[in-house]
Amino acid sequence: MKQLIYAADDEKDILEVIEGFLENAGFDVCIFSTGDALYEAFREKPCDLVVLDIMMPGRDGLTICRELRAISDVPIVILTAKESETDHMRGFMLGGDDYLIKPFSPSLLVVRIQALLRRVGMSGPVHSSLSFGDITYSEESHDALCNGKSIGLTMTEFSLLGCLIKNAGSAVSRNELLDNVWGIDNNDIETRVTDETVRRIRRKMREAGSSVKITAIWGYGYKLEEGDE
Repeated sequence: MKQLIYAADDEKDILEVIEGFLENAGFDVCIFSTGDALYEAFREKPCDLVVLDIMMPGRDGLTICRELRAISDVPIVILTAKESETDHMRGFMLGGDDYLIKPFSPSLLVVRIQALLRRVGMSGPVHSSLSFGDITYSEESHDALCNGKSIGLTMTEFSLLGCLIKNAGSAVSRNELLDNVWGIDNNDIETRVTDETVRRIRRKMREAGSSVKITAIWGYGYKLEEGDE
């Protein structure tokens, strides 16, 4: 079965290009002129990945991103005409997984989407589960569990926790996390996006009752440690 992608942009020409390139790449595509229309369609029938422009009539793309993230861990690509780190960072902080600046190459969009879908385990090899303390991390099921119960991580949160658990007990730099999770370096976006993602993971682990801690290493990055019961 083909994977389904929803795309929202108020520029008809851009939508048609996105639709054509993604269909040629083997995806089913539904396009929308507003984020509100996409959101309502998603509530009726969830898709495999979402492409959102920031500036649209009605609720903007960042608002729709936040609303989608509240109900789903669907991968989200944000499109922006603003060459501002603030917009990119806000998108990541609200739960976006990748971004492209307009004008962009449609072929690059296809490649980035394919990469995102591979990261959620929809293609490519799977690996054995890893455990640290009361946390079990499984790439096969694309889930992280605390004492057998799902923590409820988004794709980006899951990828970041994976980097930490694969290096459990050792510090992982922010630069390495940015590169491995988002495919960018700290010259492209402020490292606060990493800190915000860690904050969300910490909250979800705490709510799940985990004793595992993500410890900040000042001026460097983070490491996973077992906490006291």
